[in-house]
Order: sequence, then C-alpha cells, then structure tokens
Amino acid sequence: MFYDSILPVFYAYAVTFGWAITGSISMGIGIILALKMFDWSTPDVDEWELVKQGNIPIAIILSSVVISLGLVIASAIRAS
Repeated sequence: MFYDSILPVFYAYAVTFGWAITGSISMGIGIILALKMFDWSTPDVDEWELVKQGNIPIAIILSSVVISLGLVIASAIRAS
C-alpha cells in the first residue's frame, strides 16, 4: 500500500533529474560549439583578449550569444 503511493513520486523525481542532466549536457556542449562558431566567424578579432582588457561591448556580445543559446535549448527541452 505504501509503495503504491510513493513509487510515482520517485518516478517523477527520476524524470526531472534526467531532464536536468540532459539540459546541462546540452547547454555545455552548445555553449562550446556556439562560442567556437562565433570565434571562427570573426577571425581577425581575439574576443577573449579584448574581454580580459575590459572591453564591455565584446563581453555583452559574448554574453548575448550564451543567453540566446540557453533560450533555444530551454525551448527545445520544453517542447519535447
């Protein structure tokens, strides 16, 4: 009797944990790929050196790439 009521709760936790892992891995791989593609698209500019020098506009552009990727991944996971 007790197991019948608690088992769906553990199943829901497992599904939630699985989607959290899926989202984390997707976001990690996606950020790496997106930043590499952005780096390849601007071969004459070393964005990371400019960020180290305190160039705020470049930092804002890189952060917008990361945020937009996060929105895309979040909507893809939410749709499935």
